Amino acid sequence: MASTFKGILYPASLPTFHRLPAPAALEHLVQWFWIPEWDIEPGRTSRQQLIAFAASNLVVQHGGVELSGPTTRVSHQDLAGRGWAVGALLRPAAVPFFAGNPGGLRDSRAPVDAPELLAAVAQAMALKDPEKRRADAAAVFAEWLADRIPEVSREALLANAMAEAIDGNPDLVRIEDVAGLLAVSTRTLQRMAAKYVGVSPAALIRRRRLQEAADRARTHPELELAAIAAEFGYADQAHLAGDFQRFLGFTPSNYRKTVARGSSL
Repeated sequence: MASTFKGILYPASLPTFHRLPAPAALEHLVQWFWIPEWDIEPGRTSRQQLIAFAASNLVVQHGGVELSGPTTRVSHQDLAGRGWAVGALLRPAAVPFFAGNPGGLRDSRAPVDAPELLAAVAQAMALKDPEKRRADAAAVFAEWLADRIPEVSREALLANAMAEAIDGNPDLVRIEDVAGLLAVSTRTLQRMAAKYVGVSPAALIRRRRLQEAADRARTHPELELAAIAAEFGYADQAHLAGDFQRFLGFTPSNYRKTVARGSSL
């Protein structure tokens, strides 16, 4: 079974974190809702480091609503005091309704004018019962999205299929593999990725492999790194280490040492 923390580099240092499934009527727009809550003692911070999914997130926090674009490298969020966030991991079909050019939002964020969404989510998150507040927050978020996004096109649904195939099938290691599975040209894949995701199909494949390799390195410390490299389609351990260094800023060996110490880099 895949780890529920895939993409999260140091889950031991997480605040309270929950993922809630999107309602069936919204599954073509949202992969899941995610809700961290934290209460950190004064004078301290908690840094959350992620190999984020190469996708856009619509995020509600106390300060407002923002669209977070796809990432191309490790990212982090420093948490302090007491707070919460309610985010929707958007499927590609939903992205054009918030960003005409998602590639322009790579590794960045943009404010979204949605005061009614902020008010509804904040009201839900003020409830005392933790399960009810999370469920209500996701429900009002889903209702807001459903009211604002009309029926999506066949192309948008094909973009969803592209992302799902890449994320869920480790045997797809080349763009040509994905194009063959979906019976489209590589040019069509590249165009859809630019319009609905903001990064190339090759970058999507690379990010999935890196997430999976990092997750395996953390959860199976007994495995040799060479075996992990082979499992996820890397030519050898050196290529795995190269991707770690290039996109995360550290080697797989150092990552394992840091996880074993129970801290973050």
